[in-house]
Amino acid sequence: MSDFAGMEELLQDFLTESLELLSDVDNKLVELEKRPNDKGLLNDIFRGFHTIKGGGGFLNATPLVNLCHRTENLFDKLRNGELTLSSEIMDVILDATGVVRDMFSYMAQGRMPSPADPAILSNLDAALAGQTPAVAAAAPAAPAAPAAPGEPNWQQLYQAVVVPADSVAQIAGGGTAVVPTSAPVAPAPAPAPAPVPAARDRAPAKANTQVAAPQETTIRIDTHRLDQVLNLSGEIGLTKNRLTTIRTEIMQGNLGTNTLRALDEAVSQLDLLVGDLQNAVMKTRMQPIGRLFQKYPRLARDLARQLGKEVELVLSGEETELDKTMIEDLNDPLVHLVRNAVDHGTESTEERIAAGKPVKSIVQLSARQVGDHIVIEIVDDGRGMRADMLRKKAVDKGLIDSETAQALDDKQALQLIFLPGFSTKDQISSVSGRGVGMDVVRTNIQRLNGRIDITSVPGEGTRLSVSLPLTLAILPVLVVKVCQQAFAVPLAMVREIIPIDPNSIQEVSARPTIVVRDEILPVRGLADLLGWPATQEPAFGVLMQSAEKTFILAIDAFVGRDDVVIKPLQNIRPKGVAGATLSGDGAVVLVLDMEGLLSAESKEKGGHLSPALLDLAI
Repeated sequence: MSDFAGMEELLQDFLTESLELLSDVDNKLVELEKRPNDKGLLNDIFRGFHTIKGGGGFLNATPLVNLCHRTENLFDKLRNGELTLSSEIMDVILDATGVVRDMFSYMAQGRMPSPADPAILSNLDAALAGQTPAVAAAAPAAPAAPAAPGEPNWQQLYQAVVVPADSVAQIAGGGTAVVPTSAPVAPAPAPAPAPVPAARDRAPAKANTQVAAPQETTIRIDTHRLDQVLNLSGEIGLTKNRLTTIRTEIMQGNLGTNTLRALDEAVSQLDLLVGDLQNAVMKTRMQPIGRLFQKYPRLARDLARQLGKEVELVLSGEETELDKTMIEDLNDPLVHLVRNAVDHGTESTEERIAAGKPVKSIVQLSARQVGDHIVIEIVDDGRGMRADMLRKKAVDKGLIDSETAQALDDKQALQLIFLPGFSTKDQISSVSGRGVGMDVVRTNIQRLNGRIDITSVPGEGTRLSVSLPLTLAILPVLVVKVCQQAFAVPLAMVREIIPIDPNSIQEVSARPTIVVRDEILPVRGLADLLGWPATQEPAFGVLMQSAEKTFILAIDAFVGRDDVVIKPLQNIRPKGVAGATLSGDGAVVLVLDMEGLLSAESKEKGGHLSPALLDLAI
């Protein structure tokens, strides 16, 4: 039985609000280290702990209240000038916030948290008394429990409702929407507290706990957006009634000009409304990426302190919106990229001084919208990467042979870091060196129909750029035909469609090419990429941009543009296929993953996509 029986709704509201506040406190603590005399920051942090303590009091969570009370008193003395912030006091404060977060994990399981470790309380008391705290205290290990999401700040100037994320698309159907506040969470046994080493020497476990949360099933929506969905739903209902009336007239044999004109107007109106409804529903799923970014300054701070480095994580573009489900799936890749930038990218203090650089390293994490994609960049001003060293590492680890390594240009050599087992570190540490990570990052990004690119200048730094579609729910595509079969290619990659004259195709380096506006472009036959025998000469070419490649995709015909909902294929994921959808006439259309298709072609000449796959997709 839950320790909070009868208070489940109050508990969920408390966790949602308090985790937002705690994430905000973590970020402000990182800022406070840079500006220890900033009274505004100290007041904000004090109020955050005061609010958390008050909510814990309503739930009778005495251990949480006691810990927050001591920490609140410490901030009160700091803001009143009775104490001066030191690195030792900051370590104690950050340990306390980590334990508060661990307590939230217990409470999310319906369990009352255990009292904080006496060493932490003792250090807080020592700091309150003006004494130097001992080494950082032990913190109880949090159970593997779902933590409430770090939603957008609760003080935003709009009302919000919480609805299940997988129910958003059903709202437009009309009727009454039941809005639960949480999903039930099964309690789990509480693990025994385990001691951890001092703050300067230990791995930043609490930072990992902070960002490694499972996917949430609720989403916070601006009520204005929800009202727009409901209004469009009502208008679609009126249009449906109009179509029903016209259908009755047609069934009675009334096929006059006025009836057909009314039918055309009603269908056009329905098409317009459905398009607006799709856009409105997609907007309800969009969340500012700042709710994800806000977790990383603390992560970067803890890791840099462990490594003995001075690193500042600078955020920008936090207001950029992205599909909620993609934000959740981006968490793990971004955690690794931020950690990688701090650990691998930035130099030690001694190295930076020797290179004539500022002691503090700057890592920039930014997001911006480019067309129907979002671009996330992680940029550091560190040592950069040398292509020749990457080639040597890959050969030494047996990942590629020396002949292949020498054939790679510098840009291709940078891609070696994405090979499984590749690591630039010679020694394994608690942070890195095992060659696990970047290959998983690329795999996770590709699962989101995105791509990751890398540029690096030795001595100046590295830039990792992640490009993602704004949403995975609806994908604009161009439907083309080859061998009498329809396929869909992502419209974001399409630049234009041109007719192909067989006489315009020329062989360059044994490959077919076409000159388009003085640009020599390679021709890739879609039938060849699929490994199918061509049934006719291609009539059209789709000029496509894929990552750094521009090419002509030769096709037999094209059907037109469409917005599709991609459905995954059951128990099968062949190279070059992102999923399947249905055309207007009910036929199965495979949605092609062009990056995967081109990658498969570079390894073996077609033959990887069987026509029988279409039968399996049905």
